[in-house]
Formats: sequence, C-alpha cells, structure tokens
Amino acid sequence: MSATASSPPPVAEHFRELLDDLCSFERETAADGERRAAQWLATALSERGLEPRLEEDRLHSTYWWPLGITSAMGALAGVAVRRGRRGLGAALGLAAAAAAADDFPGDGRRTLRSVLPQRDITQVVAETGPADAEYTVVVSAHHDAAHPGLIFHPAIPELADRAGLIEKNDTSPPLIAIAAAAPLAVALGALVGSRHLASAGAIASGGFGAAMADIGSRRVVPGANDNGTGVLVLVALAEALAERPTESVRVMLLSTSEEATCEGMEAFARRHFPELPRERTFFLSVDTVGSPHLCVLRGEGMLRLKDYPAESLALLDDTAEELGIDLMPNLRLRNATDAVIPLFAGYQCASLASCTDLKQPSNYHWPTDVPENVDFGSVADAIRLTEAVVRRLDERWLTE
Repeated sequence: MSATASSPPPVAEHFRELLDDLCSFERETAADGERRAAQWLATALSERGLEPRLEEDRLHSTYWWPLGITSAMGALAGVAVRRGRRGLGAALGLAAAAAAADDFPGDGRRTLRSVLPQRDITQVVAETGPADAEYTVVVSAHHDAAHPGLIFHPAIPELADRAGLIEKNDTSPPLIAIAAAAPLAVALGALVGSRHLASAGAIASGGFGAAMADIGSRRVVPGANDNGTGVLVLVALAEALAERPTESVRVMLLSTSEEATCEGMEAFARRHFPELPRERTFFLSVDTVGSPHLCVLRGEGMLRLKDYPAESLALLDDTAEELGIDLMPNLRLRNATDAVIPLFAGYQCASLASCTDLKQPSNYHWPTDVPENVDFGSVADAIRLTEAVVRRLDERWLTE
C-alpha cells in the first residue's frame, strides 16, 4: 500500500452520532464540561486500543480578562490625556500595549494572565506506533468550545464581502492586535501632543474592552465545527492506526484546552517539547474542518505573522493533490490555532482548517455551530488527508 493510501473513512452517519454525543453538553474551557469532554475522548480512544492519559495543568483559561484589563487601561490612559496628564497617559498606554502584546500566543510570555485567577484544564494524550521510534508525529485537536460575542456575528464578513474586502485579501484582519494597537495610539498621542490620536485610541480601547466583556458574559456555543470535527479526526485516526500501525514513527494524538488562545498547547510544550527534537518531530493541528472548503494555512500570528515551513506545506499540498482533495489556497490567519506554538518554536508543522467562500470558518464562535451545520464531506477529507500525511511521514522516515 502506498504512503498516501488510507483507510476508508467511516460513514457520515457514524460521524454524526459521535458529534451529536460530544455536543450534547457544554465544553467550556477549564470547567467541568471540558473535563467531561476529555474523559469522553479518552474513552473513545481506549475503545480503539489506545491507552490515553489525562494531563492536568492550572492556568488562567480566558482571553477576555487579560485583554479586557489592558483595554480598560488604554481607555483610562485616554482620560488622563484629556485631563492634561500626558505623562500618566503615555505611561498607562505603553504599559497596556506591552501587556496586551505579551499575551499573544507565540509572541509573548503572557505575564498578566499568570497573576490572574487560575483554573484546572484537562488535556488528552495518547500514543501509538513504536514506543522507541526515533521520529514523532503529533496530531492535535481541541475538545473545548468557545464563547460567542457580537464581534463574531456572521453578518460582519458578509458586509466585508459586499465592500470588496474578502476577495482582495487572503489574510484575515488583525482584530486581536487592536488590543495592543489602541493603547499604543493613546501613548503616542500623549507623547506627540495629539489629543485626537489619544482620543481615537481610547475609544478603540473602550470598544475592544466592551467586546471582551460581551464575550465573557455569554454561554459557550455547541462547538461542533470548532472543534468537535477535529476530535472526530483524532478518533478516526486512532481506528486507522489500530488496523495498520506505523512502522517508523511514534504518533501522539493530542487534544488540548485551546480556546484561551492556545494556553493548553503551551502547557503541552513546557512538558513535552524537551523530549521532542525539532529535527525529528512533525506537528499537524486539525482545527475546525467542517466548513465547505479545507485549507492548509500558509502562516499565522496575532502580532507577528510567520509563514509555515515550505517543506511542511509541500507535504500537505502534495498529499492532498494525490488524494484528489481541493484546498482553498493561500490563506493566512491573524488569530491562532494550536500549530502557532510549534511554529514559533521552530518545528516542522502545519495547520489544517476549513472555510466558506467568504474565507471564514462556518458558524465561527456562534450559537449555530451545531452538528447539523457541519460539512461531513470536509470532515471525511480531513480524515483521509491526516492519515495519509502520517503514512507518508512513516514511509519517508522508514527509509532514512
């Protein structure tokens, strides 16, 4: 069998039953529902012959609190400038901008969230293949679900498309970067004596802070596409590897606590990166693969956009072409999937996702993210592509 020959995917009805079950309860990050989802996945992997383990960490587990706090600081800095206290406004604005930028995954040390209240997260790790293998492939998804908010309203990309902004751009707008840019504008306004610039930055900071408060006040969405679909890929891959194990690579199936902007993957990195050499490890993130068009992201980064390694992209592109899977081309993300952590750490890695014709994930962070709105054809293709990539790496490293 060739490296890209893969096991036939399960029928859509089987997908739907699993997804219905997973989405039947709330999976809020670092809450009882997340732990229940982790246990659900661990059971599913155990039933397929693996011996998964739960890894727990104590982390902050939101993004709206740290970015809401820095936004409030930016707004207060603007008030200080308006009242003639330019020095205080500049200091507050610079501190807020630095703290917000420091909270972006991959770019910063995330100091502010380390002093905020902490909660327990639960992650799933399972291994298959030769335990003493020299090479490792890590396939990751996440089992927690997101909070919605007006900033995610599906009408926004539709309006952007009518304005001609979607067709002309293959990189998503840096919305999260507003958290750092707005207070920085306040500080610059204070330093150069521009009350208009300081006021604009303060208004933007206040608006962004209100958006964070809105998100934090809402209940989580069902999370079928984001990222129940990725969990399905892990389960299907476990089935395939039980039937035909890899020969030269150890495969780690990882499901993280992700919705607090990749905090779970950072915890995994602290625990496991020292034992995963960069030259002998490949990471594949599978996140939100139930939209009509699969895509392999070309680059990611909330503040500093970084392209994925050309070798990794070629592996995914060539394998998809061999399988007859069409990929939406040339998309870059100004948010972050879990792959951004190994990307900035220097690993060979890739991020498999999906989108609509508007280059957006279907029902992203919205209450309509339910199983009946998932494109199961895309999920089946994601399963085929993920397994084929693992098989190709297994064959490549077997001959070295």
